[in-house]
Amino acid sequence: MAEPEAYRFADDGAIPNSRLPLLVYRAAVPADPAAIERLFATHLWPPAWRDGVYPFHHFHSRAHEVLGIARGTARVRFGGPDGQAIALGPGDVVVIPAGVGHCAEQASPDLLVVGAYPADAAEAGLCRGRRAEHAEVIGLIAAVPLPEADPVAGREGPLKRLWSGADTD
Repeated sequence: MAEPEAYRFADDGAIPNSRLPLLVYRAAVPADPAAIERLFATHLWPPAWRDGVYPFHHFHSRAHEVLGIARGTARVRFGGPDGQAIALGPGDVVVIPAGVGHCAEQASPDLLVVGAYPADAAEAGLCRGRRAEHAEVIGLIAAVPLPEADPVAGREGPLKRLWSGADTD
């Protein structure tokens, strides 16, 4: 398996982002929603939904999230309005740490994303980056545990190595 691309985003005062890097695995899964769901579930990220990516900036304060692109293409801006737009296509997987903003800027009409959260996540905690909630969500994000396994490669995958060291920087 190829090493995932890693991206870091600074807190902008509204979107807190994370010390943990966002990970992008290119062409890592079959372009088949059922196969992606099985893979995620095998690695302790039970599938939660099939849809697109919201077209507004948001983040999750209580869970990390994984997106598997089953069909179509999208350009998603990560890290908030001043973050980085990343083009995604079939088979790509993005692991989004709690707190990292994301927003679909463009999506093909046939886009289908499989989304999941780690098995121990009770709820995702959808937030829209309101400055008034910033102080509260910082504490919630800090309390989100590291997942037990990489959603693509399992317990020995690169996520654990890349996130364990980043969490103590």
